[in-house]
This record gives sequence, C-alpha cells and structure tokens, in this order.
Amino acid sequence: MLESELFGHEKGAFTGAQYRRKGKFEMANGGTIFLDEIGSVSQKMQVDLLRVIESKKFNRVGGNDVVQSDFRVITATNESLEELVKKGKFREDLYYRLNVFSIMIPPLRERKDDIPLLVDFFIKKYSAIMNKDIKDISSDVLNYLKEYRWPGNVRELENAIERAIVVGKNEIINLQDLPFRIDNISIKDESDKSLSALEKKYIQKLLDEYKWNISKTAEILEIDRVTLYNKISKYNLKRIDKVK
Repeated sequence: MLESELFGHEKGAFTGAQYRRKGKFEMANGGTIFLDEIGSVSQKMQVDLLRVIESKKFNRVGGNDVVQSDFRVITATNESLEELVKKGKFREDLYYRLNVFSIMIPPLRERKDDIPLLVDFFIKKYSAIMNKDIKDISSDVLNYLKEYRWPGNVRELENAIERAIVVGKNEIINLQDLPFRIDNISIKDESDKSLSALEKKYIQKLLDEYKWNISKTAEILEIDRVTLYNKISKYNLKRIDKVK
C-alpha cells in the first residue's frame, strides 16, 4: 500500500486497482514531498526510496514505463536515525542521502514558552471545525499545561485541547475539560507525569473517597458507569478495605 501511495499504480496491478493512479512522488513534480516517520519504513522501501531520490525516476506498481519527477524531499522522525543505522535497521547510504540539512526541534517540555501559542492555535483550529465558540483557557489550565512533561509531545497537547473543546460547555476551557480532572492532584514530585498515570491516580482517589460507589464516582468524573468500569479494568484498580 505504501509503494502504491508513493509511486502510484497501473490499472489491474492488484485487486482493487480499477484505474491508473499517480503516486505522491509523481504529484510532487516541481514541488516538495514530506515523508513523516521515515525511521519506521521497511528495508525494501528504504532501497526504493534511495533509488528514486538518487535518480528521480521510478515505475508505477504494475507498470513498465519509467516516470520522471523533479521533487524536493523533506523527512521527519522522532527516532535517532544514527542509532538505527548502528543497529542495522536503517540504511547508511539512505541516511547520508537524506541528511543534507538537519533541523533539530526540541521536545515540548524543553520549550514551554511555545505552549500558549500552540494552545491558541489548536483552540482556533478545533473551535472552527466543531463550530463551537471557545475563546480561551483558564489560567489554571495554562499553568498545568506548563508544568506537565508532555511525553507525547505536541500531538499529545493537540489531543488534550481537541478533547477539551469536545466536552467543554463554556467559552473558557477549564481543568475539568481536560482528558480527566487533575485538580487536587499534586504533580510536583511525581516521577510518572503521563496523562494516563494522572488519570489512574485521580480515579483511584475518587473511588476510595466515595467508598467505591460507582454511580457517584462516574457522576463526578462526568462519564457513564460502563466507561468507568472499563477504566477500572484498564488500570487494574483495586478496592482496599482498611483494617479496623
């Protein structure tokens, strides 16, 4: 599928190929093609990519005609290609062919000043998509977002804002609109600050506080009972009765 997506295919090349289709390299003629997660492509695809980048020529899947395209390639990865080369998982010749000019972007946790700008962008983006009048976030939310370590980087931040806009009922995003309520949870000394770890801790805290009253806990979390049971199973939460 990736080969067809990049190089195109001829009619009848495989089941479902009912017409000739141009690939991304052909459509990028005179322009730029962006390849994300380049470190995860197969060894065979690495060979194909090296050949087309070197020659600017390729064949569509199931075709014999040579297609020529003049394009610029930009790639991205969240892995160290140097380490993958050392492990034999990424071709050294392809690495050097791609590594003409590199831009290293630090993880979000190392550039906290970008968070307000990114949040503003995501609010505008998803408010327009969902036709909701969300204008801003509360200062508490912004402070928390700056404290959080963001192991999932910018994509995790985008997901959090998108979810907040889906469930939010006011013009301002509040703490309870985040993927879970994190007020009353101290994150200063937590070694694991992932969203799932904080969600697990908060749900356990509420369950214990309300003596495992599922209906009441689900009401506080603003989720249904089935969802709560699923989360209890997911995090393997246990009821521990105190010995008197």
